[in-house]
Amino acid sequence: QVQLVESGGGLVQAGGSLRLSCTASGRTFAMGWFRQAPGKEREFVAGIYWPTGTTAYADSVKGRFSISRDNAKNTIYLQMNSLKPEDTAAYYCAARLRVTTGYGNWGQGTQVTVSS
Repeated sequence: QVQLVESGGGLVQAGGSLRLSCTASGRTFAMGWFRQAPGKEREFVAGIYWPTGTTAYADSVKGRFSISRDNAKNTIYLQMNSLKPEDTAAYYCAARLRVTTGYGNWGQGTQVTVSS
């Protein structure tokens, strides 16, 4: 089982920036970020595929968020710029262990709060 450890959440004013980090204890096929706001379903934010570095983003964050990786550290980052109050949520790191599986490994979550 691969363990995921997140860090980097916090409180920021609208228009500000935050960077989230997530380190995996083992190899993965893909890693990504999801978020869940109170009263809403968990939604995909961004993902990166380990073999190629291909990235994917939700429309709501395109142009503002950027996902990247450090292969040597088994770590991904989510750089969040131009944050909006509607970005407020618990952010979860997730991993796919193989091409045939979905996101089945989850971190503990880190809170991001954007004040207006």
